[in-house]
Amino acid sequence: MHNKDFSYLTELNDVQRKAVETTEGAVMVIAGPGSGKTRVLTYRITHLLNLGIAPWNILSLTFTNKAAKEMKERIESIVGSDARKVWMGTFHSIFARILRVEAHRIGYPNDFTIYDSDDSKSLIKDILKKMNLDPKVYNPNAVRARISKAKSSLITPKAYATNEELLLYDRMSRMPMLHNIYQNYYDRCFRAGAMDFDDLLLQMFRLLYSNPDNVREKYQRLFRYVLVDEFQDTNYLQYEIIKLFINYEGSPSNICIVGDDAQSIYSFRGATIENILQFKNDYPNLKTFKLEQNYRSTLYIIQAANELIKNNTKQIQKNIWTSELGGSKIKIIKALTDREEGRKVIDQIIEQKTRHHLKNSEISILYRTNAQSRIFEENLRRANIPYRIYGGLSFYQRKEIKDVLAYMRLVVNSKDDEAFKRVINYPKRGIGKTVLSALQNHSDLNNISLYEACFDAELKTRPRSLVNEFIRLIESMKEKNKEKNAYETVNYIIKSTKIAAILNSENTIESQSRLENINALLNGVQEFVEDDEYMGEELVENRDLSAFIQHISLLTDMDKDDEKISNSITLMSIHLAKGLEFESIFVVGVEENLFPSYMSLSSPDDIEEERRLFYVAITRAKSYLTLSYCNNRYQYGQIRSNDPSRFISEIPEDSLEPMSAMVAHPKPTFAEPKILGGLKPKKLNIGQASKLRDSANFKPNSPDEIREGMRVMHMKFGEGTILSIDGNSSNKIARINFDEIENEEKRIVLRFAKLQILN
Repeated sequence: MHNKDFSYLTELNDVQRKAVETTEGAVMVIAGPGSGKTRVLTYRITHLLNLGIAPWNILSLTFTNKAAKEMKERIESIVGSDARKVWMGTFHSIFARILRVEAHRIGYPNDFTIYDSDDSKSLIKDILKKMNLDPKVYNPNAVRARISKAKSSLITPKAYATNEELLLYDRMSRMPMLHNIYQNYYDRCFRAGAMDFDDLLLQMFRLLYSNPDNVREKYQRLFRYVLVDEFQDTNYLQYEIIKLFINYEGSPSNICIVGDDAQSIYSFRGATIENILQFKNDYPNLKTFKLEQNYRSTLYIIQAANELIKNNTKQIQKNIWTSELGGSKIKIIKALTDREEGRKVIDQIIEQKTRHHLKNSEISILYRTNAQSRIFEENLRRANIPYRIYGGLSFYQRKEIKDVLAYMRLVVNSKDDEAFKRVINYPKRGIGKTVLSALQNHSDLNNISLYEACFDAELKTRPRSLVNEFIRLIESMKEKNKEKNAYETVNYIIKSTKIAAILNSENTIESQSRLENINALLNGVQEFVEDDEYMGEELVENRDLSAFIQHISLLTDMDKDDEKISNSITLMSIHLAKGLEFESIFVVGVEENLFPSYMSLSSPDDIEEERRLFYVAITRAKSYLTLSYCNNRYQYGQIRSNDPSRFISEIPEDSLEPMSAMVAHPKPTFAEPKILGGLKPKKLNIGQASKLRDSANFKPNSPDEIREGMRVMHMKFGEGTILSIDGNSSNKIARINFDEIENEEKRIVLRFAKLQILN
């Protein structure tokens, strides 16, 4: 039993406290950037528990598992283990959890597979091939996006096929068969017992709306209090599901939404700002609380943000303020070219690090498009400043991991055709395209899965023997899964398929790296099985293979980036930066046609979203904000001249540092920490360098000893830094930045290079 300690309420300002204590009815909390949004949401749930509300009667929906985990931990620190019983998680994870219990009511197996984007794309490619459609016209990514948008708008395949407006749009886009592709895709997923991410929402809606066995009333009675974080990021379908959860006869409609219309930046994912702008229309007795005090940024940054967002017509009026009256004015860096912009930004970073003693981890470079990162990466490498790209390839997207996961998925759901196709001939077992084609034909004719087709498809003697061997392998895994826990099953899968043994026998750096990843996967499964608090999830009775697969299928972009680099500059797109904060922010490429994007210029709504995106970018900064632009930039293979962004002119002049102060900073005369190992490169004076380059003192190292990030000496070119090493063992090529050669990198074959290691 938790103690009823209400002392946490004293940590809140007046408006925050009112938002926490107003527990009944419909509540909207408009939370400006850095205004304590998470604290309000966390303490509101804590308060409900302290008032005696059962934890399982509270549903809290978030957009990342990471946010849910942090909130749950904070609540648990106050009220104890009851926090674990709150229904808290992402829309997708909560709905998947419900569908695991209820999916059979709408014709799906409860152990349905969750398809990721690669699975969906693979299935669409297969459908295009069967329909003899040109993938250059019916681009699989474009098709997948159209299907996703239809689902998010609550448009089923049948409704799509009768919607004249959509059909006309498809004909104009030269994709008149799109409604047929959508129907095929929907049917194939259903046959495979699979749902993609959009289906987790669509089928949740279908379950509640069609209401088999009064399932809707069951969950309406269960979820007496519903809380939604980042409500401005919800799409039409998500909001319709929320309404079905709370609107029933006699319901008090205890719903609390928290969000900021000024940070609605995900329309490309289907999010609609109308949900938050029109929320009051659905709840006439709505109580609204505006969190306007900013605890993150200094005065000049807040002034800039307020003046900027005033230019949007669609918004809920608010005025963000701060008690932090000091701080630096916003700097503007003007450059002639994008290359010069890269140099000036890194020079400014070095000055900030020196003058204000900032760590690399306190600095971030934000850009509108990922393609912009290259220039800044090159300049950071030249300056030997470590950095990381936020949102790179996730662990669970690596090939070797997806291979093992495909076996795991097939064991749990043998109807999963995409998993089947991935493993039927991996590792190679002699089952080629001809056999797979025969299985596919038999599958299509009888409307059964590929695995089911393996049992009775007509095959020649040799292929039949190979397929039977594959069946025995999968069936043995299924038996193991019935008897053993998830860890023992996955261990058996890795051993029985010989995946680990094959990688081990290859004995290359790449194969060893893949093997390490597979071992890391095994470790992850073991943690999942043994640790009740794994990833902050709710306590569940079964820590089985199905539960583990669901967990990793539902990790969001923010959850996947678990790389811990303690002292690196962070580079990322602005869309990924929402929710984060840094002492110093550099927003780069602030030019017309780039930011705002040229694609938004014809639509007032799109321009407003670009402005909200810029608002998000500048409000990530705590103490220092720098904006940069250039007059000439390489775009689409040619030099283009752009004007400074309109957003710069919308910032009040008294928030900006005078342009005269923005001069190019001299090159640093000290050495920065290296990208690898945090080692300080040995900086030699000219006398030392000359001495080393004397042939009597020069002793080249073996090419096998040379590693990326090392400082080296070359007899002709002098000192330099190894930026990267490519190629196989006999023909490795090093890309080297030599200190004495301006603006040029040398590519040298290592076995001919004759390099001496300096550190």
